[in-house]
Amino acid sequence: MIDFKKYDVENPQVWSQFKRFAFQAKERGFKNYSANGIFELIRWHTSVDGTGQYKISNNYRPDYARKMMREHPEFEGFFRVKELKAARS
Repeated sequence: MIDFKKYDVENPQVWSQFKRFAFQAKERGFKNYSANGIFELIRWHTSVDGTGQYKISNNYRPDYARKMMREHPEFEGFFRVKELKAARS
């Protein structure tokens, strides 16, 4: 079972970076953006600046997108996510 909450608590830098790039995309006028694109930006920037000391699991992309839309209502609909069929941790 995917344990997003545990991963999120143990890796706060991922959430920080996710928010950073989501806000940048919105500020640049994007009406929609991809959580996958943000994950690739995080990977790129952390590898280029030498801080890439953590791994990012693609399993959590939709969870970060949902968290962003939940915690920042102005992002509602910004990410396209599928309806959950089962509860995720």
